[in-house]
Amino acid sequence: MSMFSKDISEEKRKSLEFAEDARESEWKYPSFVLKLFHGQLDWKLISPFPIQPDVDKKKGDEFLEKLKAVLTAEINPQEVDRSGTIPEQAYKALGQIGAFAMKVPQEYGGLGLSQTNYGRAIHLVASYCASTAVLLSAHQSIGVPQPLKLFGTEQQKKKYLPLFGQGAVSAFALTEPGAGSDPRNMTTTATPSDDGKHFLINGEKLWCTNGPIADVLVVMAVTPPKIENGKEKKQITAFIVETNTPGFETVHRCQFMGLHGIQNGLLRFTNVKVPRENIVVGEGEGLKIALMTLNTGRLTLPAASAGAMKWCMQVARQWSVERKQWGSAIGEHESVALKLGYIAAHTFAVESISGLTAAMADDKNKDIRLEAAIAKYFSTEQAWIVADETLQIRGGQGYETEASLKARGMKSWPVERVLRDLRINRIIEGTSEIMRLFIIREALDPHLSRVKVLLSTRTSLAQKLKAFLSAAKYYPLWLFKLYLPVSSHDLGNLPPVLRDHILYARRASQRLARVMFFAMLKYQQKLEAKQGILGRLVDIGTDLFAIASSCSYAVALNHNKANAVELADLFCRDARRRIEANFNRNAHNHDRQHVQVSHQLMQEKYAWLETDILF
Repeated sequence: MSMFSKDISEEKRKSLEFAEDARESEWKYPSFVLKLFHGQLDWKLISPFPIQPDVDKKKGDEFLEKLKAVLTAEINPQEVDRSGTIPEQAYKALGQIGAFAMKVPQEYGGLGLSQTNYGRAIHLVASYCASTAVLLSAHQSIGVPQPLKLFGTEQQKKKYLPLFGQGAVSAFALTEPGAGSDPRNMTTTATPSDDGKHFLINGEKLWCTNGPIADVLVVMAVTPPKIENGKEKKQITAFIVETNTPGFETVHRCQFMGLHGIQNGLLRFTNVKVPRENIVVGEGEGLKIALMTLNTGRLTLPAASAGAMKWCMQVARQWSVERKQWGSAIGEHESVALKLGYIAAHTFAVESISGLTAAMADDKNKDIRLEAAIAKYFSTEQAWIVADETLQIRGGQGYETEASLKARGMKSWPVERVLRDLRINRIIEGTSEIMRLFIIREALDPHLSRVKVLLSTRTSLAQKLKAFLSAAKYYPLWLFKLYLPVSSHDLGNLPPVLRDHILYARRASQRLARVMFFAMLKYQQKLEAKQGILGRLVDIGTDLFAIASSCSYAVALNHNKANAVELADLFCRDARRRIEANFNRNAHNHDRQHVQVSHQLMQEKYAWLETDILF
């Protein structure tokens, strides 16, 4: 069965179908965002906002105090950036307080922190040293602890999880030099031994964060294919690999624009012998494990983004008061004031989404694949904007390095370093473009599940007729409901200004569901190629989720921070403007002309414009 256009290449079709087979196909628990894309803003799923329980907060507070002490005593962020190295003593000190086993259950020697407390820890570290934050997050958000915690056997857990409480570091090896976002092109192989007790891994992995210093890895490799429906099906399997095994080597440590302190490299496996019992779950389950691990793993980035944005907000505020131009503080000038308002409102929104999604992960009774993806996408995009605006407010001193500022006795806020460090977040754990495609695929799933029988070439006429009658029965009523007035009966004591925003979001949610449905009818199997339209639909849903999160969070804070409602109100106003613009651009755009020009560009038709340069 294929849901993809006949116009795409066979190679692309196979890659899309390979990814389709790996995704989670069931929705066992409710998803706020999935409902949002289908015209229903279910307020009770996010309100009251899930405030952290006192007992759990106390546990987190105690660890954060230890973490602060280690960071300030052992790590100098400026020196880490200059030297490209996190001190060995810092690794030891972090290991001694259990920082490499934050989410490892206590019965396996870890701290057993909740996702909320883990997020608080990453939030703190990211506000201080981004390289250290990546060290910790790559290790336990997507490294060995998380997949073992979710899928490992008891034997695997007892063997490996205690190592992290002792300071061992792990990494996740998926990407390859010739296979980035398309895992079907993976070439690293794991060949079974004659007796079937071991596998020999051969190949290379690229951009593996922590890889050069890791004690243990999760490695994705191609195992012998299976035959399904008469066709050969590629198998990707997850292995636990100890890096002291003969045949493993770090070929190259990569250097980047930012995050100079991270250990990221090209790894080579030459007949690395791994016992069969080191397979996680089973043969052929590797990509599913990777995708499900990322559901929670992506939540690190909203926490880190919130920490960095708060740092930027503080710098922007202080400089806007201290710096005088034309007789007054620069923050008094409207051009800067507009930037400050944006920074404050969007920092509040990112913190609300970060806290909400972490609580959802702790709840374990909600499907967060869409929430986590949107949280990652929204927070990393906004963190980049906020850092850029903070640099603009700082002016020349924002562009100047920390060391240079310090040498001439100026305020040495490292804004340029923060900007460099943040840029990668729009790429790692799914680029913003890949996130959009992932989000829209999951959002469309209820529709695709209803029509896949109609699109299949392998279903009988009777099956197609049955599916058609079912859809014909469901959709008229569903569409009718999307035109009904929205209700406010469940919004309780929501302040009037926020009530208006939630009612707007409910109407926009209905409109989003209609536009998405009609786009699916119009383009059918060609819809996956209309990435401009799909991207704007995702951006609308993202802003709607942020509106709802911000309003719920503001209500929760209202008794202690009365002006939280002001921040939520300003954010919602900005988000509503973007939503209306995206609806309008989906109805009236020139995507086709952009694509035509891009084709001409790739065919060197505009080479005349590339003259008079040195290349």
